[in-house]
Amino acid sequence: MKKRTFGPTGRQVAVVGQGTWNMERDDRRAAIAALRRGLDAGMTHVDTAEMYGDGEVVLVSKVLPQNASRRGTVQACDRSLHRLRTDHLDCYLLHWPGSYPLKDTIAAFEELVAKEKIRAWGLSNFDEEGLGRAVAIAGSGRVACNQVLYHLQERAIEHAVIPSCAEHGIAVVAYSPFGSGEFPSPGSAGGRVLGEIAKAHGATPHQIALDFLLRFPHLFAIPKAARAEHAADNAAAAGIELSEEEIGKVDAAFPRGPRRRGVPTL
Repeated sequence: MKKRTFGPTGRQVAVVGQGTWNMERDDRRAAIAALRRGLDAGMTHVDTAEMYGDGEVVLVSKVLPQNASRRGTVQACDRSLHRLRTDHLDCYLLHWPGSYPLKDTIAAFEELVAKEKIRAWGLSNFDEEGLGRAVAIAGSGRVACNQVLYHLQERAIEHAVIPSCAEHGIAVVAYSPFGSGEFPSPGSAGGRVLGEIAKAHGATPHQIALDFLLRFPHLFAIPKAARAEHAADNAAAAGIELSEEEIGKVDAAFPRGPRRRGVPTL
């Protein structure tokens, strides 16, 4: 599995990880098998999972904005540690901007780092202006990542969020990289482009889509897989190298569209 430096943490993290959003609705036995298969395949970046083993696993969780006061953030982290049956998180995120002062949430994050309950902290669903405020409060090299919605048919973050993260050395973590059930159909114009490129690589259209997103050097993706075979397919995407011509074809088939305020969310 290909790895990259995860923002300012200096840690080498798998470019393709595992998302677990709504996995509690899936068959439990199949979901656990998928997570284990993903770990075996090197997808050791696990976002809000209920399982955590020894080794190189990078465990990430989040605090809800309504809990993100100075005291509430610390308490929420303690609850997460208890549920996950671990003594630390590798990265702890503010799920989206809320009403509590960002400086209080960041102060709580730094307290948790000092107490070794988390190794790093980051943000989720923050636009470039919010990122700038966080960096101004915390200083350079403190925000590990920004987890945002990003897939072929939702490329708005390419306008300003991805460049802002690159400027500040912040990792970008793409959630729902397959569009959360809205992946291009094989018969659509975009689907045919993905299919042609996939055939040339002996790959699947999903793998090509994932590799297109990962073309940015500081980008990571956390696709969800409810079955073991899907987890293995996602892991294999990291080994595909698209040519500039192929990247251009995907880019033309799925134009990024105009710049908008804020960031897209599900």
